Amino acid sequence: MPRELLLQVTPEIAANELLLKDHLSKQLKVSPQEIQHVSILKRSIDARQKAIKINLKVIIYLKGESFQETKIELPEYKDVSKAQEVIVVGAGPAGLFAALQLIELGLKPIVLERGKDVRGRRRDLKAINVDHLVNEDSNYCFGEGGAGTYSDGKLYTRSKKRGDVTRILELLVAFGASEDILVEAHPHIGTNKLPKIIEDIRNKIIEFGGQVLFDTRVTDILVKNNEVEGVVTQKGDTIQANKLILATGHSARDIFELLDKKKIFIEAKPFALGVRAEHSQELIDSIQYSCDYRGEHLPPAPYSIVKQVNGRGMYSFCMCPGGVIAPCATNPGEVVTNGWSPSKRDQATANSGIVIELKLEDFKPFEKFGALAGMEFQKSIEQKAWHLAGQTQKVPAQRMIDFTQNKVSADIPKTSYVPGTTSVEMGQVFPGFLSQILREGFKEFGKSMRGYLTNEAILHAPESRTSSPVRIPRDPLTYEHLQIKGLYPCGEGAGYAGGIISAAIDGEKCALMIAETLK
Repeated sequence: MPRELLLQVTPEIAANELLLKDHLSKQLKVSPQEIQHVSILKRSIDARQKAIKINLKVIIYLKGESFQETKIELPEYKDVSKAQEVIVVGAGPAGLFAALQLIELGLKPIVLERGKDVRGRRRDLKAINVDHLVNEDSNYCFGEGGAGTYSDGKLYTRSKKRGDVTRILELLVAFGASEDILVEAHPHIGTNKLPKIIEDIRNKIIEFGGQVLFDTRVTDILVKNNEVEGVVTQKGDTIQANKLILATGHSARDIFELLDKKKIFIEAKPFALGVRAEHSQELIDSIQYSCDYRGEHLPPAPYSIVKQVNGRGMYSFCMCPGGVIAPCATNPGEVVTNGWSPSKRDQATANSGIVIELKLEDFKPFEKFGALAGMEFQKSIEQKAWHLAGQTQKVPAQRMIDFTQNKVSADIPKTSYVPGTTSVEMGQVFPGFLSQILREGFKEFGKSMRGYLTNEAILHAPESRTSSPVRIPRDPLTYEHLQIKGLYPCGEGAGYAGGIISAAIDGEKCALMIAETLK
C-alpha cells in the first residue's frame, strides 16, 4: 500500500530525485531500487534555523504497488451558443472563471472587456513605461486577464473557507500552468507565462459558444423596476440580458460613479495604502536565509511582516522576490505603483507594498462624496504624487532611512521602476498621520528583520490599489445585489475578493447562484 510521509530534508535533497529516493529508502528500510515512484504533494521552506530545511509531504509507491500518472483534464464543456445568455462585465479572473462555470452549467456567457486582448495590452504597457502615456482602458489594471496578468499571477490565498482552491489551481494547470502550483506553499505563475494561459481560457470560452468582446466598455446598466435588463457600451450598442455578473476589478472608478449616479446602493470600504519598497534580492536572501550566498537550490527569498503602529496594522503586501516595480495608473494625471515577478523570479531586486490599514473616518475630508469618499481619498494621493513627480509617470522616491528622518534624499539610484524616479520627501505625498505611522513602522520592521532598514532601500509612492475602496452590497445567500434583481456584484471590484484565486472562486459562485435561480 502506498505510504504518505511528512519529512524535512536539505534543499539539495529536495531538488534531486535520486537523492530524495535514497533518503526515503533509508527511512523505509528498503533499497532505492524498490521505490517505483515518489509524488510530492506539498512543499514549503523552513528558514527559522540557520540550517534551512524543505518540508515535504510525499506519497511513495514501491515496486508492485499500483501507480498511474494522472493528467489533469478540463471539465466536459458543451456547446452553449443557443443557451440563455448571461452578461459578464470584466475579463479578469472573476469574469473568466465565471464564464467557464456558466458554460459548464449550460449557460452562455457574453464577456465584455473594456481593454484589449492579453497580447494587445503589451503596446499600452510599453507606452506607460517608455512614453508616460496612460490608456484609461488598457493598462496594468484593465484588459484581458485583469490586474494579475501583468503583475505576477500570485496564487496564494488565505480564503480557503470561501471555496474550492484546489479546483481553481487544477483548472489553471489544465490550461497550461505548471503542476508546481498544486504543490508549492506560495504558488505563482509569473507574468511571462500567464498571457498564454489567459488566451487559452478565452479560446475555450469561444469554442463552446460563449462570446468575448474587447474594447467594449460598459457605460450604462439598464434597470427597470429594480431589475437588470442589459447594458449599454461606449459604442452605443445595447446588449440585453436579465442576469449580469459585475466583475470589473478594484480600479473601475467609472463603474462606481455610474452606480452612485443611478442610486444603485454602494458603500465606502476601508482599504490599505502606503509605498512600495525595493531592496536588492541579495540583501533579502541574506536576511531571510541567514547566509552570504543563497545557492542554487533555494528560491529567491520572500518576506512577510506585520506590525501594529499607533493602533494601525502596517504590513507587507504583494511581495515580489526577484521582481520589478511597475506603473499602474489607470488615468492620466495620477501615479500608482505595483510589483511583479517573472516565473523564475530572477531579477536582481525584491519589492513589496508596505501599507497601512485605513479606517472610514480617514475619509472624512471627502465625506461630501458619500459612498465614493474612499475612492476620492485614494485619487487625491495619486494625483498629488503625479504633481510632485513632475506631472509624468516618474514616481516620488526616497531612501528608506532618509524617509524615517524626514530628509530629502540627495540622490536616488536607478531602480527597477522603468519610467524613473524623482527625489521627494515622502511626507508630502501622504496625510501627516500616515507618514508618521510609516516612519515609525519602518523602524519597527528594522528591529524584526536586521538589515531591512537601510538607505540602500528605495521607497516608491504610492502603493494605493491594494483593494477596492467601494463595496457593492449583495445578499450573502444568493449573491444578488440587495436592491437590483439580476445584478451579481463579483470579485475584487465589488469588495468580495483579494487576489486571483479568491476572485476566481467568487466568479464561479456567482455563476452557480445564477444557475440556481434559473432552475
